Amino acid sequence: MQAQRQQTMHDFFDYPSVGADDWSYAFQTAQVRALETQMLTAATLSEMSNAPDFASAVAALAGSEYAIPASGADFNAILLDRREAVRELFEHLAPEEMATLFRSRDDFANLRVAVRRAVLDKSVGTDYSSGGNVPPELFEQVFQGENYTLMPNPLPQVTEEAVLAYYQNKDIRQIDHAIDAAQARYEQRMAEELDSAFLWNLFHVQVDLTNLRTMLRQKLMEVDQRDVFLDGGFVDRERFWTGLDAGYDALGGLFMATPYQHILEVGAAYVAANQSFLKVEQLCDQYLLGFLESTSQITAGLQPVVAYLLMAEHEIRTVRLILTAKKSHLDTKLILDRVA
Repeated sequence: MQAQRQQTMHDFFDYPSVGADDWSYAFQTAQVRALETQMLTAATLSEMSNAPDFASAVAALAGSEYAIPASGADFNAILLDRREAVRELFEHLAPEEMATLFRSRDDFANLRVAVRRAVLDKSVGTDYSSGGNVPPELFEQVFQGENYTLMPNPLPQVTEEAVLAYYQNKDIRQIDHAIDAAQARYEQRMAEELDSAFLWNLFHVQVDLTNLRTMLRQKLMEVDQRDVFLDGGFVDRERFWTGLDAGYDALGGLFMATPYQHILEVGAAYVAANQSFLKVEQLCDQYLLGFLESTSQITAGLQPVVAYLLMAEHEIRTVRLILTAKKSHLDTKLILDRVA
């Protein structure tokens, strides 16, 4: 891991390393390999996207793992159940410390909502995701009594940092930035504790893609908030700062030494022409999926198990996106521009 932590952008061309095999997880790897064969194909997603109406998009799912009735009734509930099943499988296959790490994604998401409500003097409530390590009902108890220590680490300190960030200038966006930064630090620390080169690289890629999106959004909105870029990516924050001052057509060259050049060339041109981030989101998803799919070189290990979780979650989000778009009668081109 020490050598891995010193990796630079020039150490890989397309994707960073996924680490080495671990034969103690041969059974788990075999199980997710079998499940991967049941995932939706690109052809199916294309058929759904090009379907003339909602019913036809639902029909394209026939014979898949998505048992959505022809009427499409309650499809969101069905997709939530599907996601829950995927996560339960992951927790069955992965060691507890890794399951805890990935459950924390919901903890941080719930915390964003709870802190926002608290500083705006709204009821904190209990309507949170139940997929985290912290029970939804605990948030109300924590914030009513301002007893953050009832939550597991690192959430108490993160909460204090987020509240303080808000009150510096009462900018609600600073809550999101403080929690995003804390989540990135936590995930990378856990990757080191788990001695996982794959997770360490995964979380660095995710930071890069977050910063890339942030840069393009700020350019379109003509704002300059350099303190919201996250530390912990392969690409230094200074390069993204430089990108804020560069023209859209110069971004590809600026990121030539990174694996994100294509995203910047195509995505920035799309943003400039359409004032939309659909293509950027699609390209970021494609890159992350490509990295996850590169775990196919692993014969046995936890990497394919994590990759399956994230790819299955992405598939569920994609199905929801397409069906929601079809139900709202959105233009097919917009759907195709977004779906990875």
